[in-house]
Amino acid sequence: MTTPLVLGVLAGAVLSGTSLLYATLGETIVERSGIVNLGLEGILLIGASVGFSVAAASGSAWLGLAAAAAAGGLGNLLFGWLVVTRKANQLASGLAMMFFGFGVSALVGAPYVGAVIVGLPKWRPSWLDGLPWVRSTTLFNYDLLTWLAVPVAILVWWALFRTRWGLGVRAVGESPAAAFAAGRNPAVLQYQALSSGGVLGGLAGAHLSLSLTLTWAEYMTAGRGFIAIALVIFSKWHPLRAIAGALLFGGAEALQLQLQARGSDISPFLLEMAPYLLTILVLLAWGGSRRLAAPASLGRTFYGSD
Repeated sequence: MTTPLVLGVLAGAVLSGTSLLYATLGETIVERSGIVNLGLEGILLIGASVGFSVAAASGSAWLGLAAAAAAGGLGNLLFGWLVVTRKANQLASGLAMMFFGFGVSALVGAPYVGAVIVGLPKWRPSWLDGLPWVRSTTLFNYDLLTWLAVPVAILVWWALFRTRWGLGVRAVGESPAAAFAAGRNPAVLQYQALSSGGVLGGLAGAHLSLSLTLTWAEYMTAGRGFIAIALVIFSKWHPLRAIAGALLFGGAEALQLQLQARGSDISPFLLEMAPYLLTILVLLAWGGSRRLAAPASLGRTFYGSD
Protein backbone atom coordinates (compact mmCIF):
# COMPACT_ATOMS: atom_id res chain seq x y z
CA MET A 1 0.00 0.00 0.00
CA THR A 2 1.16 3.55 -0.69
CA THR A 3 2.05 5.88 2.18
CA PRO A 4 -1.07 8.12 1.76
CA LEU A 5 -3.25 5.01 1.78
CA VAL A 6 -1.57 3.67 4.93
CA LEU A 7 -1.92 7.01 6.72
CA GLY A 8 -5.54 7.26 5.60
CA VAL A 9 -6.30 3.77 6.90
CA LEU A 10 -4.57 4.50 10.23
CA ALA A 11 -6.47 7.75 10.70
CA GLY A 12 -9.75 6.10 9.70
CA ALA A 13 -9.11 3.09 11.94
CA VAL A 14 -8.86 5.34 15.00
CA LEU A 15 -11.95 7.37 14.10
CA SER A 16 -14.07 4.35 13.14
CA GLY A 17 -12.75 2.31 16.03
CA THR A 18 -13.63 4.91 18.67
CA SER A 19 -17.38 4.26 18.65
CA LEU A 20 -16.71 0.51 18.52
CA LEU A 21 -14.42 0.74 21.53
CA TYR A 22 -16.92 2.67 23.66
CA ALA A 23 -19.69 0.23 22.74
CA THR A 24 -17.44 -2.77 23.44
CA LEU A 25 -16.39 -1.40 26.82
CA GLY A 26 -20.02 -0.84 27.78
CA GLU A 27 -21.03 -4.33 26.72
CA THR A 28 -18.02 -5.80 28.54
CA ILE A 29 -19.20 -4.26 31.82
CA VAL A 30 -22.74 -5.54 31.23
CA GLU A 31 -21.65 -9.06 30.34
CA ARG A 32 -19.25 -9.22 33.27
CA SER A 33 -22.36 -8.87 35.45
CA GLY A 34 -23.92 -11.94 33.78
CA ILE A 35 -26.22 -10.15 31.32
CA VAL A 36 -25.95 -10.25 27.53
CA ASN A 37 -27.62 -7.35 25.73
CA LEU A 38 -28.37 -8.04 22.08
CA GLY A 39 -30.13 -4.69 22.00
CA LEU A 40 -26.83 -2.79 21.94
CA GLU A 41 -27.51 -1.76 18.34
CA GLY A 42 -30.68 -0.02 19.51
CA ILE A 43 -28.78 1.77 22.30
CA LEU A 44 -26.27 3.09 19.77
CA LEU A 45 -29.07 4.38 17.55
CA ILE A 46 -30.81 6.06 20.47
CA GLY A 47 -27.55 7.74 21.47
CA ALA A 48 -26.86 8.86 17.90
CA SER A 49 -30.35 10.28 17.33
CA VAL A 50 -30.76 11.97 20.71
CA GLY A 51 -27.25 13.41 20.58
CA PHE A 52 -27.71 14.81 17.09
CA SER A 53 -31.22 16.14 17.80
CA VAL A 54 -30.17 17.97 20.96
CA ALA A 55 -27.06 19.34 19.26
CA ALA A 56 -29.12 20.57 16.30
CA ALA A 57 -31.78 22.14 18.53
CA SER A 58 -29.42 23.74 21.03
CA GLY A 59 -26.44 24.49 18.84
CA SER A 60 -24.15 22.76 21.33
CA ALA A 61 -22.48 19.43 20.56
CA TRP A 62 -21.57 19.10 24.23
CA LEU A 63 -25.23 19.20 25.28
CA GLY A 64 -25.91 16.59 22.60
CA LEU A 65 -23.14 14.41 24.02
CA ALA A 66 -24.55 14.64 27.54
CA ALA A 67 -28.07 13.90 26.32
CA ALA A 68 -26.85 10.87 24.35
CA ALA A 69 -25.07 9.47 27.41
CA ALA A 70 -28.21 9.93 29.53
CA ALA A 71 -30.44 8.38 26.85
CA GLY A 72 -28.15 5.36 26.54
CA GLY A 73 -28.16 4.87 30.31
CA LEU A 74 -31.96 5.11 30.49
CA GLY A 75 -32.32 2.67 27.59
CA ASN A 76 -30.21 0.08 29.37
CA LEU A 77 -32.11 0.63 32.61
CA LEU A 78 -35.33 -0.18 30.74
CA PHE A 79 -33.67 -3.34 29.49
CA GLY A 80 -32.59 -4.03 33.08
CA TRP A 81 -36.17 -3.69 34.31
CA LEU A 82 -37.14 -6.42 31.84
CA VAL A 83 -34.37 -8.91 32.57
CA VAL A 84 -33.45 -8.17 36.21
CA THR A 85 -36.74 -7.13 37.81
CA ARG A 86 -39.23 -8.92 35.57
CA LYS A 87 -36.91 -11.92 34.92
CA ALA A 88 -37.60 -11.89 31.19
CA ASN A 89 -35.49 -13.89 28.77
CA GLN A 90 -32.35 -11.89 28.04
CA LEU A 91 -32.02 -12.79 24.36
CA ALA A 92 -35.65 -12.05 23.54
CA SER A 93 -35.58 -8.83 25.58
CA GLY A 94 -32.40 -7.74 23.83
CA LEU A 95 -33.96 -8.19 20.41
CA ALA A 96 -37.03 -6.29 21.59
CA MET A 97 -34.79 -3.45 22.78
CA MET A 98 -33.05 -3.41 19.43
CA PHE A 99 -36.32 -2.88 17.56
CA PHE A 100 -37.40 -0.38 20.22
CA GLY A 101 -34.20 1.55 19.51
CA PHE A 102 -34.92 1.46 15.78
CA GLY A 103 -38.33 3.02 16.34
CA VAL A 104 -37.35 5.58 18.96
CA SER A 105 -34.33 6.78 16.99
CA ALA A 106 -36.38 7.14 13.81
CA LEU A 107 -39.02 9.15 15.69
CA VAL A 108 -36.54 11.39 17.50
CA GLY A 109 -34.32 11.98 14.48
CA ALA A 110 -37.02 12.47 11.83
CA PRO A 111 -37.30 16.29 12.25
CA TYR A 112 -33.52 16.66 11.93
CA VAL A 113 -32.79 14.68 8.78
CA GLY A 114 -30.55 16.91 6.66
CA ALA A 115 -29.87 19.32 9.53
CA VAL A 116 -26.43 20.94 9.72
CA ILE A 117 -24.59 20.99 13.03
CA VAL A 118 -21.21 22.01 14.37
CA GLY A 119 -19.82 18.76 15.69
CA LEU A 120 -17.35 18.04 18.43
CA PRO A 121 -14.25 20.20 17.95
CA LYS A 122 -11.11 18.44 16.83
CA TRP A 123 -7.65 19.12 18.17
CA ARG A 124 -4.11 18.07 17.31
CA PRO A 125 -1.01 18.91 19.39
CA SER A 126 0.94 21.76 17.83
CA TRP A 127 4.19 19.82 17.78
CA LEU A 128 2.57 17.19 15.57
CA ASP A 129 1.45 19.87 13.12
CA GLY A 130 5.10 20.47 12.40
CA LEU A 131 5.47 17.03 10.83
CA PRO A 132 4.65 17.20 7.09
CA TRP A 133 3.44 13.60 6.87
CA VAL A 134 1.00 14.27 9.73
CA ARG A 135 -0.14 17.75 8.68
CA SER A 136 -1.36 16.49 5.31
CA THR A 137 -3.70 13.91 6.89
CA THR A 138 -6.35 13.74 9.61
CA LEU A 139 -4.06 11.56 11.72
CA PHE A 140 -4.03 12.74 15.36
CA ASN A 141 -6.63 15.41 14.56
CA TYR A 142 -9.34 14.03 16.81
CA ASP A 143 -12.21 15.07 19.04
CA LEU A 144 -12.26 14.70 22.81
CA LEU A 145 -14.08 11.34 22.76
CA THR A 146 -11.39 9.87 20.52
CA TRP A 147 -8.55 11.19 22.66
CA LEU A 148 -10.23 9.78 25.79
CA ALA A 149 -11.04 6.35 24.32
CA VAL A 150 -7.89 4.57 25.55
CA PRO A 151 -7.92 6.28 28.99
CA VAL A 152 -11.57 5.24 29.38
CA ALA A 153 -10.61 1.64 28.51
CA ILE A 154 -7.92 1.76 31.21
CA LEU A 155 -10.46 3.22 33.66
CA VAL A 156 -12.94 0.42 32.91
CA TRP A 157 -10.19 -2.17 33.41
CA TRP A 158 -9.28 -0.59 36.73
CA ALA A 159 -12.91 -0.44 37.86
CA LEU A 160 -13.54 -4.09 36.98
CA PHE A 161 -10.29 -5.62 38.21
CA ARG A 162 -8.95 -3.30 40.89
CA THR A 163 -11.99 -2.18 42.91
CA ARG A 164 -14.43 -3.83 45.30
CA TRP A 165 -17.27 -2.80 43.01
CA GLY A 166 -15.66 -4.55 40.07
CA LEU A 167 -15.06 -7.65 42.17
CA GLY A 168 -18.76 -7.67 43.05
CA VAL A 169 -19.81 -7.26 39.41
CA ARG A 170 -17.55 -10.10 38.29
CA ALA A 171 -18.73 -12.28 41.19
CA VAL A 172 -22.35 -11.78 40.11
CA GLY A 173 -21.40 -12.70 36.56
CA GLU A 174 -19.72 -15.89 37.71
CA SER A 175 -22.22 -16.97 40.37
CA PRO A 176 -25.00 -14.64 41.53
CA ALA A 177 -25.98 -17.19 44.20
CA ALA A 178 -22.50 -17.07 45.72
CA ALA A 179 -22.44 -13.27 45.54
CA PHE A 180 -25.86 -13.13 47.21
CA ALA A 181 -24.69 -15.50 49.96
CA ALA A 182 -21.70 -13.22 50.54
CA GLY A 183 -24.01 -10.29 51.19
CA ARG A 184 -24.01 -8.66 47.75
CA ASN A 185 -27.25 -7.74 46.00
CA PRO A 186 -26.97 -9.10 42.43
CA ALA A 187 -29.84 -6.96 41.15
CA VAL A 188 -28.25 -3.70 42.36
CA LEU A 189 -24.88 -4.57 40.87
CA GLN A 190 -26.45 -5.58 37.58
CA TYR A 191 -28.42 -2.33 37.39
CA GLN A 192 -25.21 -0.40 38.06
CA ALA A 193 -23.39 -2.32 35.34
CA LEU A 194 -26.27 -1.78 32.91
CA SER A 195 -26.42 1.96 33.53
CA SER A 196 -22.64 2.30 33.10
CA GLY A 197 -22.72 0.23 29.93
CA GLY A 198 -25.66 2.23 28.60
CA VAL A 199 -23.83 5.52 29.12
CA LEU A 200 -20.85 4.21 27.15
CA GLY A 201 -23.19 2.89 24.45
CA GLY A 202 -24.88 6.28 24.21
CA LEU A 203 -21.49 7.97 23.84
CA ALA A 204 -20.58 5.48 21.11
CA GLY A 205 -23.70 6.40 19.15
CA ALA A 206 -23.14 10.10 19.73
CA HIS A 207 -19.61 9.84 18.34
CA LEU A 208 -21.04 8.60 15.06
CA SER A 209 -23.43 11.50 14.59
CA LEU A 210 -21.52 14.30 16.32
CA SER A 211 -18.02 13.59 15.07
CA LEU A 212 -17.76 10.95 12.38
CA THR A 213 -20.65 11.81 10.02
CA LEU A 214 -22.11 15.11 11.38
CA THR A 215 -25.50 13.96 10.16
CA TRP A 216 -28.41 11.77 11.12
CA ALA A 217 -29.84 8.91 9.06
CA GLU A 218 -31.96 5.97 10.11
CA TYR A 219 -30.00 2.78 10.87
CA MET A 220 -26.75 4.71 10.50
CA THR A 221 -25.00 2.39 12.96
CA ALA A 222 -25.07 -0.35 10.27
CA GLY A 223 -24.56 -3.27 12.63
CA ARG A 224 -21.89 -1.72 14.85
CA GLY A 225 -23.71 -2.93 17.95
CA PHE A 226 -23.39 -6.54 16.82
CA ILE A 227 -19.74 -6.02 15.87
CA ALA A 228 -19.16 -4.68 19.39
CA ILE A 229 -20.72 -7.82 20.87
CA ALA A 230 -18.35 -9.89 18.72
CA LEU A 231 -15.47 -7.74 19.95
CA VAL A 232 -16.35 -8.62 23.54
CA ILE A 233 -15.75 -12.26 22.64
CA PHE A 234 -12.62 -11.36 20.66
CA SER A 235 -11.22 -9.45 23.65
CA LYS A 236 -11.96 -12.28 26.08
CA TRP A 237 -14.18 -9.95 28.12
CA HIS A 238 -11.13 -7.80 28.88
CA PRO A 239 -11.28 -3.99 28.40
CA LEU A 240 -7.65 -3.53 27.38
CA ARG A 241 -7.77 -6.23 24.70
CA ALA A 242 -10.83 -4.43 23.31
CA ILE A 243 -8.54 -1.60 22.17
CA ALA A 244 -6.76 -3.85 19.67
CA GLY A 245 -10.06 -5.35 18.51
CA ALA A 246 -11.63 -1.93 17.92
CA LEU A 247 -8.62 -0.78 15.90
CA LEU A 248 -8.71 -4.00 13.85
CA PHE A 249 -12.37 -3.65 12.94
CA GLY A 250 -12.08 0.11 12.51
CA GLY A 251 -9.15 -0.51 10.17
CA ALA A 252 -11.21 -2.94 8.09
CA GLU A 253 -13.91 -0.29 7.66
CA ALA A 254 -11.36 2.44 6.94
CA LEU A 255 -9.59 0.28 4.35
CA GLN A 256 -12.73 -0.41 2.36
CA LEU A 257 -13.60 3.32 2.37
CA GLN A 258 -10.11 4.28 1.24
CA LEU A 259 -10.13 1.69 -1.55
CA GLN A 260 -13.53 2.88 -2.76
CA ALA A 261 -12.35 6.51 -2.71
CA ARG A 262 -9.35 5.55 -4.84
CA GLY A 263 -11.50 3.78 -7.42
CA SER A 264 -10.40 0.23 -6.66
CA ASP A 265 -11.42 -2.43 -9.18
CA ILE A 266 -12.77 -4.58 -6.34
CA SER A 267 -16.56 -4.63 -6.21
CA PRO A 268 -17.84 -1.99 -3.73
CA PHE A 269 -20.30 -4.57 -2.42
CA LEU A 270 -17.42 -6.88 -1.51
CA LEU A 271 -15.55 -3.99 0.12
CA GLU A 272 -18.57 -2.99 2.21
CA MET A 273 -18.89 -6.60 3.32
CA ALA A 274 -15.31 -6.72 4.66
CA PRO A 275 -15.95 -5.60 8.30
CA TYR A 276 -18.86 -8.02 8.69
CA LEU A 277 -16.91 -10.86 7.08
CA LEU A 278 -14.13 -10.15 9.55
CA THR A 279 -16.68 -10.41 12.38
CA ILE A 280 -17.73 -13.87 11.21
CA LEU A 281 -14.11 -15.01 10.86
CA VAL A 282 -13.30 -13.77 14.37
CA LEU A 283 -16.24 -15.67 15.84
CA LEU A 284 -15.23 -18.82 13.97
CA ALA A 285 -11.59 -18.57 15.00
CA TRP A 286 -11.96 -17.35 18.58
CA GLY A 287 -15.43 -18.35 19.73
CA GLY A 288 -14.70 -21.92 20.76
CA SER A 289 -11.34 -21.26 22.34
CA ARG A 290 -12.77 -18.36 24.36
CA ARG A 291 -15.76 -20.23 25.76
CA LEU A 292 -14.14 -20.69 29.16
CA ALA A 293 -13.38 -16.97 29.36
CA ALA A 294 -17.06 -16.01 29.41
CA PRO A 295 -18.68 -15.31 32.79
CA ALA A 296 -20.12 -18.60 34.01
CA SER A 297 -23.63 -17.23 34.58
CA LEU A 298 -23.81 -15.16 31.40
CA GLY A 299 -27.41 -15.07 30.13
CA ARG A 300 -28.88 -16.88 33.13
CA THR A 301 -31.70 -15.52 35.29
CA PHE A 302 -31.19 -15.39 39.05
CA TYR A 303 -34.24 -15.70 41.33
CA GLY A 304 -32.59 -15.91 44.74
CA SER A 305 -32.88 -12.23 45.72
CA ASP A 306 -36.67 -12.07 45.39
